[in-house]
Amino acid sequence: MSNDLMQALTDIEKERGIPKIALIDAIKSALNTAYKKNFGVGQNASVEFNDVTGEVRVFSQKQVTQEVEDPRQEISLEESIELYPESKLGDMVYVEATPAEFGRIAAQTAKQVVIQKLREAERSLIYEEFLEREGEIVTGTVQRIENKTIFVSLGRIEAIMLPADQMNTEKYSVGQRIKAYIYEVKNTSKGPNIFVSRSHPLFLKRLFELEVPEIYDGMVEIKSIAREAGARSKISVYSQDEKIDPVGACVGPRGLRVQNIVTELGGEKIDIIKYDQEPDKYIANSLSPSKVIYVDIFEEERVARVVVPDYQLSLAIGKEGQNARLAAKLTGWKVDIKSESQVMDDNYEPEEEIDG
Repeated sequence: MSNDLMQALTDIEKERGIPKIALIDAIKSALNTAYKKNFGVGQNASVEFNDVTGEVRVFSQKQVTQEVEDPRQEISLEESIELYPESKLGDMVYVEATPAEFGRIAAQTAKQVVIQKLREAERSLIYEEFLEREGEIVTGTVQRIENKTIFVSLGRIEAIMLPADQMNTEKYSVGQRIKAYIYEVKNTSKGPNIFVSRSHPLFLKRLFELEVPEIYDGMVEIKSIAREAGARSKISVYSQDEKIDPVGACVGPRGLRVQNIVTELGGEKIDIIKYDQEPDKYIANSLSPSKVIYVDIFEEERVARVVVPDYQLSLAIGKEGQNARLAAKLTGWKVDIKSESQVMDDNYEPEEEIDG
């Protein structure tokens, strides 16, 4: 067992990068624990592990006495002199006390330690790998569903998709292939936890980066995203190069680029908005597809009063206020929407003010 163990430790150091000295220290500690568990602590014994040969021996510390009353803790002067010629009464000496059956226990213990260290090393490698991939999109298979939490197989590990990270418009089933966004990687005592999402706004951003070369190359910049996952999203884009139409780049030829993203998100509607440094123009753009007559900006209150044609009021506000709400989130302004006829009414009181 000794030669095989030392060769195994050498191989593990070369192949897995786990220092041999770290494995030996862990084995020594585990052997002492195993001895105490199986043979008690009354003998004041310690386990010695030979770093070269792998040989395991147990030594018991005993006091040299004239008459031995407790053989577990005492040794006669005559016996002590045979081992240590210069020993005298009262000295503490070490006497080998390796139990016959301890070799089997030592072999099992060493094996368990090596397996545990390999698991820890594997977990560490997985954690470091996915920590570097935080913020990326991954593709995995739904492995199981427990209490509305979905576990997605990514090969060597399962990722966790909590209910809040799922899209209400989607149904998930075991074996289904899905894409998701890694938004957090935690290291725990049981191994790394990888949290993924399909509802996260940055999932939408990463999809555009993958689909639109101009975004990936930095020629088009995503300025802001407002998302109600599964229902509707607004994304504002900008290009410093006047020759590049940022909205057109995102839409793609015949709308193919944005349609691929819509399909991935199960039909979620996406409004692509042209960003403008002028707040009034930006806010007007954000209310697309509604037309806007004009926008009044109140800097101190950070409120925008928007006037739209009468027939466009419901479109500007959106179903259950969704369009106005997303516009406010996208721009970071409170949006107060009025129709033309409401503006003409001096007694008008604002009804729809959306806080971003």
